Amino acid sequence: MPAVHPFRAVQYNQGQGDISKMIAPPYDVLDLSAKDALLAADSNNVVGIDLPHVPAKELGPKESYQNAGDRYRGMLESGTLSQRETPAIFAYRQTFEFEGKSFERCGMVATLETVPFGNRDHGGVLAHEQTFGGPKEDRKALMNELQCQSSPIFGLHPDENGEAVKLIHEVMSSRNPEMIADMGDGIKQEIWTIDDEPTIARYQSALEGEDVFVADGHHRYNTALNYLSDLESQGDVAKDHPARRTMFVLVSMSDPGLAIGPTHRVLGGMAEYEVEKFIKVAQGLLNVEPIDNDPHKFESQIESLAEREQTNAFGIYDYATGLCFGAWPAVSDPLEMQFPNQSQAWRNLDVAIIQHMIVEEICRPELNNGEPINWAFPHSIEEVLAIGKGEETGSSIAGGGKPQVAIIVRPTPLDAVRDISRAGELMPQKSTFFYPKLATGLWLNPLA
Repeated sequence: MPAVHPFRAVQYNQGQGDISKMIAPPYDVLDLSAKDALLAADSNNVVGIDLPHVPAKELGPKESYQNAGDRYRGMLESGTLSQRETPAIFAYRQTFEFEGKSFERCGMVATLETVPFGNRDHGGVLAHEQTFGGPKEDRKALMNELQCQSSPIFGLHPDENGEAVKLIHEVMSSRNPEMIADMGDGIKQEIWTIDDEPTIARYQSALEGEDVFVADGHHRYNTALNYLSDLESQGDVAKDHPARRTMFVLVSMSDPGLAIGPTHRVLGGMAEYEVEKFIKVAQGLLNVEPIDNDPHKFESQIESLAEREQTNAFGIYDYATGLCFGAWPAVSDPLEMQFPNQSQAWRNLDVAIIQHMIVEEICRPELNNGEPINWAFPHSIEEVLAIGKGEETGSSIAGGGKPQVAIIVRPTPLDAVRDISRAGELMPQKSTFFYPKLATGLWLNPLA
């Protein structure tokens, strides 16, 4: 792993007490109405800094970033935000319910060396998902204006002997948290500040030589790399310059609170789609059979189908009729001929088979005259059904058009994230869903 460092975080309320009204969900899950609601509750909410422009999928007006910078500097001057005098790392616990079970996900907040993506001796920072230009332009404009990292990146590390998890739990059981927050979303946030050198050194030792797999925040890490590259192009950058380090929440793959959910695919806007035609043109590529017409039974029925066929299995929900189907590839290793140089782990991904076989070989040429398909990426069956009713869920069809068919998937396995990242390969977008998202506003990392 790149070297782990404590940092002098910028925090609300000097890192003490309840800051529920100051934090926000990540910028990329918020729309304008959600931003306005957070600022209405407290005008100093971090969303005014972290989300200057909506949507954050593209570069916004220059003045929006300038306004965010002015707001940030004003909050520092007023004392609403302040920087720690001594460097620290921070134990971080999120308590939540997920799929009917209770979880406590525990991690450590620290900074890592800002190194390029890829395998390195003694551990590297590894990516698993594709990135896009618009979000990186937005984040870069914001970072240039703030000279600050406004939200942490979510990283996973193997921790096969469980030393990091053990240390974090020791800290949490030793005293009450210094800082708490609850946004009313059912997720309790608790923070323990660690500034004593022996504990920091013990944590650094536990992570020595390990890889870090970016679970969420690929665009932000790319932005940190680009920011440092820009500084280096302008002259020498000191070895201890803050831009040489990037703020992470590091969670052990051994953590029992690590919850992974699915990201389903909703397809729409196809000119010639009907479920009967879909099944017909899929023959030879995809086997399809009827199952119980209850979308809430998809999970159990997909598991049974995968066990029976010993292969990938999906659910198919037709919006027009409400009919449910189970499906599986008609041949073993269906992406082998298209992608012979990709790893077996990559070719076995449900999301890769959906994108490259179902969408690109069936839907696009046979049902949409070769034109691109419109997508949505809901995480639950409730969201899948809500999209069909025209309700706004944050997962509306990109590009327009009504939803026509949903492809229901199982969560991408953690082993696949590790294997594909180490192979230097990238999954299709929206391949993983680690619940819950990290909160923004608990720490900021100044780069000046």
